[in-house]
Amino acid sequence: MARRRRGGGGGGGDSRKPTPSEQQSQPQTGKKAQQKREKEKAKEKEKEKDNEKEKKSQDFNDASNLKKLKREKKNWSCIDSCCWFIGSICSIWWFLLFLYNAMPASFPEYVTTAITGKIPDPPGVKLQKEGLKAKHPVVFVPGIVTGGLELWEGHPCMDGLFRKRLWGGTFGELYKRPLCWVEHMSLDNETGLDPPGIRIRPVSGLVAADYFAAGYFVWAVLIANLASIGYEEKNMYMAAYDWRLSFQNTEVRDQTLSRMKSNIELMVATSGEKVVVIPHSMGTLYFLHFMKWAEAPPPLGGGGGGDWCAKHIKVVMNIGGPLLGLPKIVAGLFSAEAKDIAVARAVAPGVLDKDIFGFQTLQHAMRMTRTWDSTMSLIPKGGDTIWGTLDWAPEHGHDCSTMKVKPNDTLPPKDQNKKGNFHASKVNYGRIISFGKEFAALHSSKIDRVDFKDAKKGYNFGNTTCRDAWNEYHDMGIPGVEAILDYKVYTVESVLDLLQFVAPRMMKRGSAHYSYGIADNLDDQKYQHYKYWSNPLETRLPDAPEMEIFAMYGVGLATERAYIYKFTPGADQCYIPFQIDTSADGGIEESCLKSGVFSVDGDETVPSLSAGFMCAKGWRGKTRFNPSGIQTYVREYDHAPPATLLEGRGTQSGAHVDIMGNFALIEDIIRVAAGANGKDLGGDRVYSDIFKWSERIKLQL
Repeated sequence: MARRRRGGGGGGGDSRKPTPSEQQSQPQTGKKAQQKREKEKAKEKEKEKDNEKEKKSQDFNDASNLKKLKREKKNWSCIDSCCWFIGSICSIWWFLLFLYNAMPASFPEYVTTAITGKIPDPPGVKLQKEGLKAKHPVVFVPGIVTGGLELWEGHPCMDGLFRKRLWGGTFGELYKRPLCWVEHMSLDNETGLDPPGIRIRPVSGLVAADYFAAGYFVWAVLIANLASIGYEEKNMYMAAYDWRLSFQNTEVRDQTLSRMKSNIELMVATSGEKVVVIPHSMGTLYFLHFMKWAEAPPPLGGGGGGDWCAKHIKVVMNIGGPLLGLPKIVAGLFSAEAKDIAVARAVAPGVLDKDIFGFQTLQHAMRMTRTWDSTMSLIPKGGDTIWGTLDWAPEHGHDCSTMKVKPNDTLPPKDQNKKGNFHASKVNYGRIISFGKEFAALHSSKIDRVDFKDAKKGYNFGNTTCRDAWNEYHDMGIPGVEAILDYKVYTVESVLDLLQFVAPRMMKRGSAHYSYGIADNLDDQKYQHYKYWSNPLETRLPDAPEMEIFAMYGVGLATERAYIYKFTPGADQCYIPFQIDTSADGGIEESCLKSGVFSVDGDETVPSLSAGFMCAKGWRGKTRFNPSGIQTYVREYDHAPPATLLEGRGTQSGAHVDIMGNFALIEDIIRVAAGANGKDLGGDRVYSDIFKWSERIKLQL
């Protein structure tokens, strides 16, 4: 039986005493463990030190980076911001363009249909379904500024731009080299032709004026709709010309009138049908000049004979034609501005006087445009008989609330005609320029005027630094400016004297090419001169009784008619001393006076009176201006803005250029081109008071 161990128990531990060798090894093992722990602690301390060093190094780097970023931020310039902004816009544009090209062709139409409902067929598609086909050749005659111009010869600052567009397209050269661009776009101030060493020529073909700039159509929509019924380049012709030149000088320099005559003759010979001519804007005056030129004997004319128009022209469809001129051009020639420019100047003072290009913008614009003799064809014609006197005008009583302006519902009815507001009965449209709001309203008997025509001008500043922005005001000096102010109010007839006083060199060239009166006796031999051919009141229509003439234009839009000016002394000798007074306002929302401009009914550019009078009265029936009784029609298009952004510039627009995309106008043109006449279209279609205004004009017919 085993001997029971002392102190043993049922679950006790080992009570055996350690051997001597074990007792000797225990202190050594404890010492090693302690040493191991000390080593681990030392390593941990080293790691902590390394981490602290790394952290300090990181903090130092972060601080350095922060300082670097601050320095970079301080060095960030406007150029960097502009580049970043342009880059962002371009990236977004290309991304959207990629998405547009990647999506199915039917997707945009699906989205538009979902938002606005089913889209009506364009006029060309609609009429093609009705069975209409191309019949009469079509001739397009563009207006001022809408045709492209390209470089054929220039100074070294234009190197590398041979046959590149300087007008129309992107206008990139204007931003890169503004002064060089102005120099090349200007004509010779004495001859009205090319300056030495410069040749700018019109772009040819339909592309000359289909788009003014990328995405901004002029003739493109009409061309596309005509193509739907079978038209192509062989029976469509764009009569492009250098719209800067006087009408007769387009023949002298480029033989443009001869080219137009030859092309029309070719189209008639190959098709067996007379042409349908569609001029737009100033093109209506240019084609009026052409018809006289084509029949007149050489050397001034084309020698076609008195029956040339009767043999070759079916109809002339004038779109937005300023046949009696533009009040807007008076402001442009007088102070290089119109309503939009004047308002922009008021919103951002100094921007247009010395802008991002670093030079006097309006002064250079004035110098350039005053060399464009074509602008003088747009000076109002017919004098005070047509446009009104100091106390009378044919549009007197016009209600400006009928134009596309939101009425002011906040004013009680009794305030709508309160004294001091320019409502319908207070507007003196005959005063095309008034110096001061008070003189625009006073009766003429209460205005004391001093004639300026014989006033002595002041000092000649010809040798100053203003010569590069020459605008002819420097020849006048303070005495000349004061003489203009003392006359106070100007009608159309006195405006001619005013322009002669402030811009004698310009008017000297202009008077050689244009006339603005009313003929007393059209049998007088002097009216055989080409200077009278673009004035419908000083020339006869051709002997073509089967021909038709349409006046087609937009209405319902506020259109510039008269101006309130102020004197603005400048800090240097290069300033333009007169500006539209944008602080002059009618005081009520539906007033005819806004920002220094009196408005009347029209297409925002051409007043209805100018566009419609000749077809409403001057040429209506057999008159001395229309001896063969050519049938005339007035077709007005009441403006309606786009219903949504998806509609673009609108299919019912009456605005001066946007009307070229008006579906109703395009349909009228296509029907006539396919063989219809004015009676087939329903005759006159009028929304304005053009017939009432025309009857008020006492013109010998």
